[in-house]
Amino acid sequence: MKQPKIGILPLVDLKRKSYWMLPGYMNGLLAAGGIPMMLPYTEDEGILKDFVKTCDGFLFPGGQDVTPSYYNEPRLTDADETCEPLDRMSVALFNEAAAADRPVLGICRGIQLFNVLYGGNLYQDLPTAHPTDTEHHQHPPYDVPIHTVEVLPDTFLSGIIGAGTYAVNSIHHQAVKDVGAGLIVQAVSEDGVVESVSDPNRAFLLGVQWHPECAFEKDPKSLAVFEAFVRACAPLP
Repeated sequence: MKQPKIGILPLVDLKRKSYWMLPGYMNGLLAAGGIPMMLPYTEDEGILKDFVKTCDGFLFPGGQDVTPSYYNEPRLTDADETCEPLDRMSVALFNEAAAADRPVLGICRGIQLFNVLYGGNLYQDLPTAHPTDTEHHQHPPYDVPIHTVEVLPDTFLSGIIGAGTYAVNSIHHQAVKDVGAGLIVQAVSEDGVVESVSDPNRAFLLGVQWHPECAFEKDPKSLAVFEAFVRACAPLP
């Protein structure tokens, strides 16, 4: 298998006016046999098209909240910041990748973005909109499972990590609410929150709400998610 080049959207630090990357995203892809590349922030259509020509797949990582106007809702909470320039880049790149049917993996903000782009919406703040005893925003260390999800049988995800109960880490305050048209639920948390979605009509589109980039060194199923993604991205010999 040729090593696929995988573009990772940048993480943006608004206070420092910079973009950066957590090593787990890159190291997870490296461990799975991919070549990760952090993309620069841009909304230039020509550059975005060139990204799609250069990269074999794209990872949409965690980050700021998706701006609620993208799912036609007013902002109901100031619990976390948004970054509309990153939203614009993410939407434009997602659309370019979809047109070329490039594989995409969404983690945390990534699954939320996918759901919004398929016409779904989000819980803007789980503690207030969906209060439960399940802890969705754990403290370090982040490679320790904090709650369970049920991976549904006969799904794309169950083909990667198996069906049944799976203990995951969790670092989020927003989540998928109403699932977008065309997405299929892959896993649900113990308190009913959608934790994974996929599009069966794409070569590879998977979103997970937990953080395999924090756990892949200890958890074989976290590594398996990266491995399945990298395999889908691998260019033909």
